[in-house]
Amino acid sequence: MTRIKFDLQELQAFVATAEKLSFRAAADDLHISAPALSRRIEKLEASLGVRLLERSTRHVALTNVGRVFLEHARSALDELEDGMLGVSDLAAHRSGVVSVACVPSAAYYFLPSVIATFSRDYPGIRVRILDEGANTVLNDVINRRADFGINFVGTQEMDLLFEPIFTERFVLAVHSGHRLARRRKIRWEELCQERFIAVGKSSGNRVLIDSALAQNSRRPTSFYEVAHVSSLLGLVEAGLGVAAVPKLALPAKNHSTLKGIPLVEPEVSRTLGLLHKKNAPLSPAARILYELIRKEADRR
Repeated sequence: MTRIKFDLQELQAFVATAEKLSFRAAADDLHISAPALSRRIEKLEASLGVRLLERSTRHVALTNVGRVFLEHARSALDELEDGMLGVSDLAAHRSGVVSVACVPSAAYYFLPSVIATFSRDYPGIRVRILDEGANTVLNDVINRRADFGINFVGTQEMDLLFEPIFTERFVLAVHSGHRLARRRKIRWEELCQERFIAVGKSSGNRVLIDSALAQNSRRPTSFYEVAHVSSLLGLVEAGLGVAAVPKLALPAKNHSTLKGIPLVEPEVSRTLGLLHKKNAPLSPAARILYELIRKEADRR
């Protein structure tokens, strides 16, 4: 059998670039220069005798072979990490790593206090938080990049178990100095005259809102559009317009410049849930963290 020679750094370089689809972003994650990253990937491709990435000065994309190899590379790195940590230690809750994929608002709202409790009781177990958009979270769980996820999409996936834990309404985020800031509630149709800021059409939040307002004859049109809710709130805070956001996405109460006002006619909400693969039992450490998050959601 032909022996293929490549080292761990080359595999890590490929996975990082494939996930970021950016040499610069992947190089920053690995704390190396972009040319050094490119050399590692070129060596890996030479060893395999295939092209894994198509790249130009402005574009990086996986080849068909690269997409298949990515899943094998991720699995190999995960298995190697588990092996180094020690299976027996992981089973005894003394060391290991748990990966949780979650939408950013859930990461901010649920996880800090839960992780503090978890780390106090199991100080040797590391926690990796993959805070991404809803679609990426879903794919992370499906592809086993994460042990489990916290998301508001996934109920229709046949291979996943979705356990609802929290329902939240969408509110209007406004600057505290905005003329609407004193209102107790606002109808969606009233936003037609406002500079409305929205997330892009690929966002899970955008899909949910568009579906809820599909029957409304008058609904807001985006004046500005961004990729992430955090960027959206930054524009609101700068006084550039208003935006509909999940309540959890807003900062703590009594924020100096941002205020959330309930949106009505219709009331739009989303249900967050814990999700993981069917027929793939969680590791002991992942199960403990999973249960802690569920209890925290019940408490709140």
